[in-house]
Amino acid sequence: MDESEDLSDQWRFAQCFGDKGDVEDITEADIISAVEFDHTGDYLATGDKGGRVVLFERNHSKKGCEYKFFTEFQSHEPEFDYLKSLEIEEKINKIRWCRRTNRAHFLLSTNDKTIKLWKLYEKNLKVVAENNLSDEFRHPRPLLKPFTVPMQLKLPRLSHHDTIVAAYPRRVYSNAHAYHINSISVNSDAETYISADDLRINLWNLGISDHSFNIVDIKPDNMEELTEVITSAEFHPINCNHLMYSSSKGNIKLLDLRQSALCDNHTKLFEDQGDQDSKSFFSEIISSISDIKFSQDGRYILSRDYLSLKIWDINMEKMPVKTIPLHDVLRSKLCDLYENDCIFDKFECTFSGDGKHALSGSYSNNFGIYPTDSSKLGDEDQVVLQADKAAFRARKSAASSTVKLNSIKNNDWDSRAPAPMGSASIGLDPDQLDYNKKILHASWHPFEDSVAIAATNNLFVFSKL
Repeated sequence: MDESEDLSDQWRFAQCFGDKGDVEDITEADIISAVEFDHTGDYLATGDKGGRVVLFERNHSKKGCEYKFFTEFQSHEPEFDYLKSLEIEEKINKIRWCRRTNRAHFLLSTNDKTIKLWKLYEKNLKVVAENNLSDEFRHPRPLLKPFTVPMQLKLPRLSHHDTIVAAYPRRVYSNAHAYHINSISVNSDAETYISADDLRINLWNLGISDHSFNIVDIKPDNMEELTEVITSAEFHPINCNHLMYSSSKGNIKLLDLRQSALCDNHTKLFEDQGDQDSKSFFSEIISSISDIKFSQDGRYILSRDYLSLKIWDINMEKMPVKTIPLHDVLRSKLCDLYENDCIFDKFECTFSGDGKHALSGSYSNNFGIYPTDSSKLGDEDQVVLQADKAAFRARKSAASSTVKLNSIKNNDWDSRAPAPMGSASIGLDPDQLDYNKKILHASWHPFEDSVAIAATNNLFVFSKL
């Protein structure tokens, strides 16, 4: 392909799962709050604010990256903490797959307080076959005559009726966090995982649910001295003793579990000092890191704050190797965004499987795909797409007005997204953006150029040709 060709031509809308209702008909419980591919890419999980987890399975009978419904189960229910008089929402904050060791699937899901390890397996349903007794046995002779057992006695037998996917909560990890859980991450040793809230990180063994080890605690003796909170945490994908966490101060700390039982001291600190002369009232808010990810080889770190993506080399702490501005056009709107709480939106980010691209979302259901190579800085190397049914419908011809929204194929709608939004950042006229439509959650296929995007109550899949 000619390098000068528009890269957005290579990406196509592939599929969409969701309701047919309009935005006004969407309930809060239907909004997707977590998306995650498994390690093979053959399965995709979503969690919503109603506490449900929905799984999709790769449809290998179809060409391209296409999925079909696999199963659905209720992971969490609303609870009430009577000691603190607090209502605990059922919303799924994070989903993480565990590596498969047998035919069953295992995944972790969490709300604000409770983590659950779910086992999913195929279960055969059997029923008693009908008409499997002889007529003599079902209608015995009168009791006046000697009763004899028929020579050909047929006992009840079971026959296969159906195969279902059963979901069973194998472990429930609770009562370990005083604050809301914002992250869970499974270790590469496949035996342990971490869970993080605002002030603490706990280390769990997957097989032990009644206690955990507190490995990070930044809670000060006097809460009035609190200056930062933990916003995200993740294990290194290869080294089981390394993990990192980000803070609201905009820094990332790399920890080594071999140093001490309580990781009070970090081994590396990644912090971008930025322009100290341009500090404002909103500086601390917009510098807070909402999400961090390791590349699959563990060499690079991707971080997302409100206005930018930053790529860090794990061997260079003083500055990121690349900063990608996303929302520079919103700097003039920070006061309004503060008033409507949009400035506190927690956008996630993700690396591609090969680490050559990064993805993160924006408003008006737009999301961007950016090269991680620091030598590529031009607009032509960036792709901005839109996961919005209304935008797709506007591009449909009148002749194909009827669509099946539950599983929309790539030949149903025009797959071209709106034109890239102009500058080196994601940015149309800020007055034209729809701040109620935002792409907060996304996941990249581990081996292919396919992405899953959560847009309100819809799950979109985009693939690269």
